[in-house]
Amino acid sequence: MSNRTRLTPGLLLLVLALHMVLAGCGNSVSSDQEKIIDEPLLEEESRKSFDFFWKEANTDPASKGYGLIRDRAPGNPNLSSVASVGFGLTALAIGAEREWISREEARERALGTLNTLWNHAEQINGFFYHFLNMNDATRAGNSEVSIIDTAIAINGAITAGEYFGGEVKELAEQIYSRVDWNWYRDPQRNLFYMGYHPEEGFKGHWDFYAEQLMLYYLAAGSPAHPLDEDMFYSFIRHTGSYKESEPFIHSWFGSIFTYQFSHAWFDLRDKTDEQGIDWWENSVNASIAARLFAIDQSEAFSTFGSDAWGLTASDGPHGYEGKYGSAPSGYSNDAHFVDGTLTPAGALGSIVFTPEESIAALKHFYTFPDLIGAYGLKDAYNTAVSPAWYGSDVIGIDKGITLLMIENYRTGFVWKWFMKNEYVKKGLDIVGMSEKQVSSS
Repeated sequence: MSNRTRLTPGLLLLVLALHMVLAGCGNSVSSDQEKIIDEPLLEEESRKSFDFFWKEANTDPASKGYGLIRDRAPGNPNLSSVASVGFGLTALAIGAEREWISREEARERALGTLNTLWNHAEQINGFFYHFLNMNDATRAGNSEVSIIDTAIAINGAITAGEYFGGEVKELAEQIYSRVDWNWYRDPQRNLFYMGYHPEEGFKGHWDFYAEQLMLYYLAAGSPAHPLDEDMFYSFIRHTGSYKESEPFIHSWFGSIFTYQFSHAWFDLRDKTDEQGIDWWENSVNASIAARLFAIDQSEAFSTFGSDAWGLTASDGPHGYEGKYGSAPSGYSNDAHFVDGTLTPAGALGSIVFTPEESIAALKHFYTFPDLIGAYGLKDAYNTAVSPAWYGSDVIGIDKGITLLMIENYRTGFVWKWFMKNEYVKKGLDIVGMSEKQVSSS
């Protein structure tokens, strides 16, 4: 185990105080000095985010649900989300590399988790249910068979497979190969359906841009069930902007996670598709716009400001709200919902796109003692209501995007290993993602 320094509350205050002192020195603070100052806080949030995936898992080797990870904590202790498992499989590789746990511990957990997904997790045509029972991996409640959550699980499996190799890699590719992508496709519209319930059939479509870029890359590169590349160009690409931000293709609710999730694994830097879209730059512009929106909303909602931005789906004072987001949204900038609730994972998940602004937000969030728990920053807070509201839970996918994107910012680790996979590279190539052409002028 590593003897890396843990950031105690006292050390945290010292780091923040030192940053403020040096910030007052004007231009005398170099970028290298800034990175040294920021590192302990990045380490603290990363390590605690990792702890969620390590500690909130089924650790009974005799259980059919071994390795499944809770959707949230301390919420429903019997509910696992497949997306949380995908982030968790990636977290195991990060934890091993950083020596937060031993490599053998991480490999054993990864292999056991993949065995659960292969042998026990309830699925249809390779697609997992969104939620599974922690103890036996059966469908939880009436949850849907989810294509996006399955894709996130596959991303995690691929990352673990490339990093640990051997049996882990073999099992990861078996799980990937089992997914029959064509079954989830609507041939009439050449779109993926949004969800499937055995009792009702397919409902909705991924017809607008969101976090689903990963679906087309994984489907196109599938070892056993590859799909036609034209699907990547079938969804609506609606362009908008906010104030002085550059125009970008936006999601329906404007939730910032939609611009982040695929990028956590797929390294799209310096690439464009066949229509010339730079999806990396698209997320940079979306992140800048989200911050501008929050600044403008700060007069109405005290939670928001230049260092408090990144509206995204999360818990709120009245329960989970999937419409939290910022303009542009929908077709007329009115699809998003704002009530003063903010999720730290929103800004932190954009750290690779807007590092300076995201790190400033991280420092700001850590000035709220009620927002900090055993797993780092809690899911959400709202100081615009009286009394101020702080979420009691952390949510796996929010801790996941925080951990992965901070690690990509620090070392590029997730990109490095995930992008080694031959099918990942094949999928990107098939859909037409190519190196960006730099003008010689």
